[in-house]
Amino acid sequence: MRSYSPDLTPPWKKSTPAPEVPAEPDLVVEEVSTGFCGAVIRCEKTAEGPTVTLEDRFGKHRVFPLLPAGFLLEGRPVTLIRPSTAGPSRPSRTASGSVAVPGVRARVARAGRIYVEGRHDAELVEKVWGDDLRIEGVVVEYLGGIDDLPAIVTDFAPAPDARLGVLVDHLVPGTKESRIASAVTGADVLVVGHPYIDVWEAVKPSSVGIAAWPTVPRGEDWKTGVCRALGWPEDTGVAWQHVLSRVRTYRDLEPSLLGRVEEVIDFVTA
Repeated sequence: MRSYSPDLTPPWKKSTPAPEVPAEPDLVVEEVSTGFCGAVIRCEKTAEGPTVTLEDRFGKHRVFPLLPAGFLLEGRPVTLIRPSTAGPSRPSRTASGSVAVPGVRARVARAGRIYVEGRHDAELVEKVWGDDLRIEGVVVEYLGGIDDLPAIVTDFAPAPDARLGVLVDHLVPGTKESRIASAVTGADVLVVGHPYIDVWEAVKPSSVGIAAWPTVPRGEDWKTGVCRALGWPEDTGVAWQHVLSRVRTYRDLEPSLLGRVEEVIDFVTA
């Protein structure tokens, strides 16, 4: 008769295996040994074993083996597995890469606001971050030109519970824009900017289907010059709608813009 040896290990000492999660495309995880964080691009079977390819927010790709408890999902260890052909639907994500929260209504608008320089900037922010901003209750408005910023800040009267975040085009040292930004920046006002002449340039050329954004001679209207150089009809409104239609997620935007938009969102919602 076989003897029975009871398991006397205390429950708190027993390790719980990490849950298995299918490596579906767009799932965002962190590899535990390197700290590399990115979205799943593909999962493949190789001679050495199954691997997963991750893409970080800067477009860099890394390939990792699918090891037990080898990744963190929202801070918790998981074991990634190859998804089955008819596996579960992949997690829904917003265009900014955040996990979508179905069924959640938009918050009542906060007292704080985000201002961007122009209508095209506002439309781009709405397309990529709109779902996140509605959940946070953040309203985005556009200035129509940075010259009006000091008066807007005065009228807005920023406070700790009503912060103002501003995103400015072509914010480089020594320019008029940088002097205006410095004059209005304070504890409850954050002005950040990207280095591009216009927000069009913040869209990756590869997403638009061009090799690079053309160089426009000084003194010529930049958008008109771009349309002319690329052989597009010289209707900047139509051209912008074409550019905007090629933006689907944050991956279509340059990192210099991504970081600045997320910085002002964090500031306003802190």
